[in-house]
Amino acid sequence: MTPDTWKVRGGHRLQGTLPPSGSKNAALPELAACLLADSECRLSNVPEIRDVVAMRGILESMGCRVTADAGVVTVDPGGASPGKQDQGLCRTIRASILLAGPMAARFGTVELPPPGGDVIGRRRLDTHFLALEQLGARVEYRRELIRITAPDGLRGARIHLDEPSVTATENAMMAASVASGYTEIYNAACEPNVQDLAAMLSAMGADIKGAGTNLLCINGRGGPLRGAEHRVCPDHIEIGSFIGLAACCRGEVLIPGVPGSILQPIMTGLGKLGVEIRYRNGDLTIPADQPLEVRPDMSGDIPTIYDGPWPGFSPDLTSTAVVTATQARGTSLIFEKMFESRLFFTDKLAAMGARLILCDPHRVVVTGPCRLHGTEVSSPDIRAGMALLTAALCAEGETVIRNVRQIERGYENIVAKLSALGAVIEEA
Repeated sequence: MTPDTWKVRGGHRLQGTLPPSGSKNAALPELAACLLADSECRLSNVPEIRDVVAMRGILESMGCRVTADAGVVTVDPGGASPGKQDQGLCRTIRASILLAGPMAARFGTVELPPPGGDVIGRRRLDTHFLALEQLGARVEYRRELIRITAPDGLRGARIHLDEPSVTATENAMMAASVASGYTEIYNAACEPNVQDLAAMLSAMGADIKGAGTNLLCINGRGGPLRGAEHRVCPDHIEIGSFIGLAACCRGEVLIPGVPGSILQPIMTGLGKLGVEIRYRNGDLTIPADQPLEVRPDMSGDIPTIYDGPWPGFSPDLTSTAVVTATQARGTSLIFEKMFESRLFFTDKLAAMGARLILCDPHRVVVTGPCRLHGTEVSSPDIRAGMALLTAALCAEGETVIRNVRQIERGYENIVAKLSALGAVIEEA
């Protein structure tokens, strides 16, 4: 056994309280946004996960003074300078591309390696570059280096994103906040983490209207923003993962502090698998012993669960939906439209006894319920890793999960959280 491995003893009913962490996908751009400030920024409810640690390290390598304690991260960007960022760390996380907009805006130049992250299919960067070019930047893209310059500064523009990319929207929004003049970003992403970044930038003095819609209107300050305090929003992907996990493991689980606005998109997918929830005053309860009956279409046809931009069902929850479908009575089609490698982990579920057919890189048909059994698997990416952990917890016998560092990139203190519910997970 290696330190990157867990032994999971399945078949235990999980019940209790499962508090959500701060959003990974909000904390990462918000850490990058600290570069736009003229003084210290203080973020609270920051998850202590591998990707966040890497982003903190990148900021420190640039000359920022960064402290972290008990979910509170302070960033003083006063000593930051371009060209000093740790290239190795930049290659480890997808979120390093979020430095492009703030660095181009503040320094007028940035050189970054192509970002790392999950290998879940083609993840184009063109939308980022096209948006920055419309703001006045020049982009040179080579295989080993991305160079962005804005010698004359950034200026407001009307931008039409060729796809509603979350991180491209965030890069454009950060850059436009300090550009000179007025910017419109049309076909913008609307995800909760994008809205949370807009709230942080507004606290820093940015003038942003339209957050949560596909049209952002930004009056650029023409200079740096001010330091501010901001609390990172709860992680809606983690909450969705917990809903599927709790339903599969049959015990009653309470998730406190859940924003009501995130539930309908999540349940658009999981609700078709018969998952039921109760919600009151921010407390979300997943009842015990749910029947988990697949809900056919009104015509009686097999239902399709497909992802889409917010407020659609998140592509980061399709892996959880596949595992939940293995425990639901009936047949369903999971259609992952965005990433052509996201569903390749289903061969590991088949080895655990799942009844499914991978039709093509984007579609899998699942028939349940089926009794899963323990085996040895490896986590290919963050979300598939969490889905495999869910499968291991509701399976009979012992499952060995390798490459758990992938799971720890996105889920804070997950072993301790689940152990408190009755899970048996041994870190090795």
